[in-house]
Amino acid sequence: MSTSPAGWFRTPLGHYLQQRELAYFERTVADIFGFYALQIGLPEMPALAACRIPSRWTVDYDPPAALVADAHALPLPENTVDLVVMPHALEFTDDPHQMLREAWRVMRPEGQIIIAGFNPFSLYGVKRYFGREQTPPWNGNFIGLWRLKDWLKLLGFDVIGGRLDAYAPPFAREKWLSRCGFFEQAGDRWWPVAGGVYFLRATKHVAGLRMLAPSWQRRERRNKALSPAARARESLTTRESGRR
Repeated sequence: MSTSPAGWFRTPLGHYLQQRELAYFERTVADIFGFYALQIGLPEMPALAACRIPSRWTVDYDPPAALVADAHALPLPENTVDLVVMPHALEFTDDPHQMLREAWRVMRPEGQIIIAGFNPFSLYGVKRYFGREQTPPWNGNFIGLWRLKDWLKLLGFDVIGGRLDAYAPPFAREKWLSRCGFFEQAGDRWWPVAGGVYFLRATKHVAGLRMLAPSWQRRERRNKALSPAARARESLTTRESGRR
């Protein structure tokens, strides 16, 4: 596995990007429910901070991860995790396919996965290609968005959302980044495929599996069906059918 980019996220450019990524995660994970959530990679980035799922873990080879383990062979049973987030985990592993397969294994049917990655077809990709730096994140394996979608589809995931972000040029100095706010405002409109990072959101689809509603929802539906108003409507419908 390649060196983690955690240190780079403390630089002005890294911090700028991290704030934009955390804003997306905060908006997205707040509406996902369940019992168990897992963040693979970058335990220093609180991608699950806004998550309402009660049990949340970060996974990495070293602390400060809550679960010190190999993300290619997670010490978790199958079909248990409701949400998996991967902030730049796939770019810094020698086997991204196995990491995705392992995420699929531990996720329950209809569970969700959210992936953040550097877009190789952006100014970040240009800087990586022509730059001479051999340090994170520029030494990572930037994976194209369409390529990642194909991987997810082959595993059995259904892509349900995502977006691109960070259109400002990857300047190293904070003052230059602060002057490029108009890039973020115009990016989605003028060059929507050139964001420095992308987010992809998908669900685990299992063919032939019918998901039951939670027990509280089933009780609510049964109570509504047994209510006096519901019985009255049913009786009226029966009488009208008899007249016909």
